[in-house]
Amino acid sequence: MASAAFEEIVEDFEFLEDWEDRYRYVIEKGKAMEPLPDALKVPATKVNGCASQVWLHPQIEAGRFRFDGESDAMIVRGLIAVLRALYNDLPVAEVPKVDAQGELARLGLNDHLSAQRSNGLRAMIRRISDVAAEAA
Repeated sequence: MASAAFEEIVEDFEFLEDWEDRYRYVIEKGKAMEPLPDALKVPATKVNGCASQVWLHPQIEAGRFRFDGESDAMIVRGLIAVLRALYNDLPVAEVPKVDAQGELARLGLNDHLSAQRSNGLRAMIRRISDVAAEAA
């Protein structure tokens, strides 16, 4: 069951038929995020397996999972925003149960990302699941 924030992205994607517009939308989502403070861009938060630089900073408060992130690539920063919509504020025990690939397939992203971007996206999802599973 996806969050309301993610469902909103799905609805917006259905409205935007052109992939150029969808890419722009994802990039705008990324631009709207608060930048990750430089102090949090450390080896412990860096995600390996991404072609671009990616940092994810997960936090668990009152049993709920949330994370902030940053990338030096605009589209990847947007993908982080999409993942935040999917995962943020879920109970930490629910996070590893999310079928991220299935939810993202509803956006059709899998067919429109390069192999490197897809690998990077999987690496981010793995990191999120691993952190939540350890905390749960």
